[in-house]
Amino acid sequence: MSATPDMFPGFAERRIQTSNGVEIYLRTGGSGPPLLLLHGYPQTHVAWHKIAHDLARQCTLVIADLRGYGASSAPPGDEEHHTYSKRAMADDCLSVMRALGHERFMVAGHDRGGRVAYRLALDHADAVSALIPIDILPTAEVWRRTTAESMLKSYHWAFLAQPSPMPETLIAKDPVFYLEHTLKSWAKPRDLSPFAPEALEHYRALLTDPARIHAVCEDYRAGATIDRQRDDADLAAGRKIACPTFILWARSYLAGDPLDVWRTWCTTVTGASVDSGHFLAEENPRDMLAALVPFLKSMSVER
Repeated sequence: MSATPDMFPGFAERRIQTSNGVEIYLRTGGSGPPLLLLHGYPQTHVAWHKIAHDLARQCTLVIADLRGYGASSAPPGDEEHHTYSKRAMADDCLSVMRALGHERFMVAGHDRGGRVAYRLALDHADAVSALIPIDILPTAEVWRRTTAESMLKSYHWAFLAQPSPMPETLIAKDPVFYLEHTLKSWAKPRDLSPFAPEALEHYRALLTDPARIHAVCEDYRAGATIDRQRDDADLAAGRKIACPTFILWARSYLAGDPLDVWRTWCTTVTGASVDSGHFLAEENPRDMLAALVPFLKSMSVER
């Protein structure tokens, strides 16, 4: 991490070896009930830098890089995409939280991190006290609801899931262009203005490392195959997310009312929208905190 700026002054820096043999990089800080924060694509843990210090007044934060992202291990993928399945990533998270002494905790995840978060809540219901998916629908729902219009907007789902090394090769030809195009396409102003220059250094570093380009493609390959299959199996079996769930979504990104979809997947779900593009924590941190903190406080009281 020495080559990229430290965006969490006062937070401890840790590396934890998981039961899967993967090393997870993370930052910790704050006090109160534990809250695990998981970033999305194409980002790293620094996606939370604008809201971390405010959240640290409410919670003990664990801010991790997912496997394959940031400064965490980036193992090679496998033919069946188990290595970057959300179940494997969720198991990483459980190992990290147990290593830090947190037997039960809240988890908030944006984008790909949201998919890891809800898989963690499904697979380890005893460990997750509250779930906060940010600006996503469940993976199986996204594939099931795919239309020509949605595929034009979210072409990367199919592109990144193509067999190796096609997407890896194309991205590697101009990774900074690809990274910045992606960020601009999903941000409400359609430019890089929501992102701090120091954060952009982290995000550019992600997609200039061939091992991590491969890792993020494997993440999406898993989403198109094993993650989708596991979601469908859970839905068919009537399994639901048991913990209180709070959905946050961007008005300029997700269409319709995500709560209607999540009610099928959760026993108890509420939520709120934020005037933002996809990157809520960086585009509109004030309104995101205004929506999120009351839920966190309510969960603290329930404990």
